Amino acid sequence: MEIQIKGLRKHYASEGRIIKALDDVDLIIPANQIFTLLGPSGCGKTTLLRSIVGLESPDAGEIRIGDEIVYSSGKKIAVPTEKRGLGMVFQTYAIWPHMNVFDNVAYPLQNRKVSKDEIRRRVEETLSLVQLEGFEKRPATNLSGGQQQRVALARALVGKPKVILFDEPLSNLDAKLREETRKELKDFLYELKITAVYVTHDRVEALALSDIIAIMRSGRIIETGSPKKIYFDAESEFVADFIGRANLIKAVIQEQRPEATVVDSAIGRLACRKADFPVGAAVTLCLRPEFISLTRGDHQGTNVIQGNIVTMLFVGDAFEGEIRAGEQLLLARIEPETKLAKDNEVWFQVKPEHCLLVAG
Repeated sequence: MEIQIKGLRKHYASEGRIIKALDDVDLIIPANQIFTLLGPSGCGKTTLLRSIVGLESPDAGEIRIGDEIVYSSGKKIAVPTEKRGLGMVFQTYAIWPHMNVFDNVAYPLQNRKVSKDEIRRRVEETLSLVQLEGFEKRPATNLSGGQQQRVALARALVGKPKVILFDEPLSNLDAKLREETRKELKDFLYELKITAVYVTHDRVEALALSDIIAIMRSGRIIETGSPKKIYFDAESEFVADFIGRANLIKAVIQEQRPEATVVDSAIGRLACRKADFPVGAAVTLCLRPEFISLTRGDHQGTNVIQGNIVTMLFVGDAFEGEIRAGEQLLLARIEPETKLAKDNEVWFQVKPEHCLLVAG
């Protein structure tokens, strides 16, 4: 079910200042997609999520879920949370410690006075979906963090919501379990064909889970797109830096060719992916570490750069190296079996399509 948000505003007064948690947000969340709100702490993503759910009352704007307006300042509409047909999974899971798994999942249906036979059928069906069949009588406090997360998901799904919303649900899990659980979660959501709105500040989580990512900053949506579009074709320096590790190098447009944009930069003159900037414009060159492939021998051709290895840090699946090219330090991701070492002189060549130019 599609969600439409128009002109949503929420301001707070704090210590004599006005905090713009939501600053006239316009957004369309497509039906049956995993839509992630990504941004730093305090950017407004949780306030936006809570406004959709009805746990936050905006100052102005409109929220439509499907064909129904659930909030409108102009039309004086504010549909209560329990009548919006939504499911929600919180960061803390909000599992009732005095209840077993069955009762935790059944709780929303019991509140709606659903028949006992229907409750049992739907709880068993939902627990099977999240691979917790046989856990019905297990006390909630005896579950692992990953299992509690599944119980919270089952409770959100048992009411067959039109939309399910997630507020950083994996942040309390350890790294390995978080990786396993996000794979399962993505499979669950695709199988259900349900609209999911997911809030996180973890860029890897956003890239792995999402169909669409919206980057938020200071109460505004500043860029929206697929994970690949956001990662490889960001429109601003902030987004390019926030979505992944990047070498950000100041540059000036030197020439516009039919097939490339040429810049002068701190690491030399480079042909870059075609970008719509005028000659003489100051821009930022974004070069991802994974696209810097080092060798000991001299290169010939376009975009060849010489440097020296300053540091080499082994991180398991690769080395992270710092390369000094002129006065610029560059981060490079180097294969774990390399024979290169600190202080080696190296050369690398970057393809024009891997040189992204963004507004500074």
